[in-house]
Amino acid sequence: MHFRDYRQEDFKEVSDLWNELDMGGEERGDTAEIIDQTLSMGGKLIVLEDENRKKIVGTSWMTFDGRRIFLHHFGICREEQGKGWGTKLAIESLKFIRNKKCQVKLEVHKNNLVAKKIYEKAGFMTFTDYDIYMIRKPGEIRIDNRM
Repeated sequence: MHFRDYRQEDFKEVSDLWNELDMGGEERGDTAEIIDQTLSMGGKLIVLEDENRKKIVGTSWMTFDGRRIFLHHFGICREEQGKGWGTKLAIESLKFIRNKKCQVKLEVHKNNLVAKKIYEKAGFMTFTDYDIYMIRKPGEIRIDNRM
């Protein structure tokens, strides 16, 4: 197994992994074009590849807005979970983040206890004094008197 940077030809395999892990999909804006755009803005998408099977088994996508890095689409395929690859992927991701010298944020499902343990060991802390809001579909943004 080895870590490497995402390549455009990886998109289908990466997208399939995200769908398998319920981490992404086109309805969430996870397109090849968006990935390329975020990488051109200073982000990074690390893939974990099983060299023997020539298969992508993990990803960590980090987008950069000039102020913070947002870590998302962090996951390992089910057959490789529990083998320490999540921790190794976190370490690899944190190397990039440290070099950017920026704050980092992430979201994790409340019931994903394994991921939460990895993030807490890496030094992430939870905030309980505010909620996160999001509009996923730009067409649903209200710019009228109903606001």
